[in-house]
Amino acid sequence: MTTTPDHPTFARVKEAFPDKKFRATEFRGDSTLVVEPGDLHEVMQLLKSDEACKYDFLSDVIGVDYLNYPAKMPGRFGVVYILCSYELDLRFYVKTFLDPSIPTEGIEEDPALVLDSVTDIWAGAEWTEREVFDMFGIRFKGHPDLRRILLWEDYPGHPLRTDYPVTGRGEREMYKVVDRTDA
Repeated sequence: MTTTPDHPTFARVKEAFPDKKFRATEFRGDSTLVVEPGDLHEVMQLLKSDEACKYDFLSDVIGVDYLNYPAKMPGRFGVVYILCSYELDLRFYVKTFLDPSIPTEGIEEDPALVLDSVTDIWAGAEWTEREVFDMFGIRFKGHPDLRRILLWEDYPGHPLRTDYPVTGRGEREMYKVVDRTDA
């Protein structure tokens, strides 16, 4: 038996964008709309400004690496936006998938790992998009200050990628150990 997700936002998004492709899931009461990367900004704008949605708070932006995930995914990397509408007492998830076009072992900028920033819609996305950039290497076009937030600028990789070595690539060995006598 298959069920159709019944969150009210699904119907509103489909009504507003009848020609766009979406996927919708519900799991344990959480509703997720899967959006194509090129449609993300336009859909997010609707979710914030539409009277039927009113998602006035962006709770978080997170990255997920699905490398070697047991189920087939539409892309290797997922970016998930967690939205809240306090007025309507709703929580909603929006997810999009990206596939790298070059090997992911280094820190090279991959032109396929780019999304439009939503900082112009929710100013609070500034720090969370920076964290996704720092940890996964996904860039956000139009971000006002896209730079590393947790690691130093020259850090040689993105450590939350599944193919990043657990022990690192020698980053710790490059720096002098400072002890009490050096202070």
